[in-house]
Amino acid sequence: MGTALVRHGLSDVIPSLTDIAIPRAHRRPATPSTIHWHFFDADTFEIGRETIALDDHLRIGLYSPERSIIDAFQMRGIEGHEQAYEALRRWLKGRGAQPGKLLAMAQQFPRAATPLQRALDALL
Repeated sequence: MGTALVRHGLSDVIPSLTDIAIPRAHRRPATPSTIHWHFFDADTFEIGRETIALDDHLRIGLYSPERSIIDAFQMRGIEGHEQAYEALRRWLKGRGAQPGKLLAMAQQFPRAATPLQRALDALL
């Protein structure tokens, strides 16, 4: 989550670990790297997920700015409220921010939808 927020310019907090999401039904792969694993519901795992090329042969998934904000609101109890609110503020200042699109996506994530709506109401 924090890794995607930084990648999208929505946070300056560089995570000490790389954040990687995998569907809940999957096992985390064995890796020598220190990774912060996030297990997401398989039904919503692909929502807002984009694929980017690292080179000619390697592609990785990355959540969109909107999905990253939603994830920040979902994990605000663990990661802190400030990170979610700051990401939302930065996103709203950016070109092309569409609060309606964000709220529509957030409806798929009940734990995030209401707090996100309240934050948008306060900021707009």
